[in-house]
Amino acid sequence: MPHIAVMMYPGRDEETKKRLAEKIRQAVIDELKVPASVVSVSAFDIEKDAFPKAMENIPESNIILK
Repeated sequence: MPHIAVMMYPGRDEETKKRLAEKIRQAVIDELKVPASVVSVSAFDIEKDAFPKAMENIPESNIILK
């Protein structure tokens, strides 16, 4: 059960978010060799000024790429 959450600044339409989620999902399937049925992806908007606070909830040790 991998779940990937993508936070982004507002401005992208739902179709763009869906395409991004599909590409991320496929990358996870390919890399982890898991079925699509166990992979979920969320993509949601977060205002620029709220982003730093939201990032505080993610431990630095869990952030692989910056």
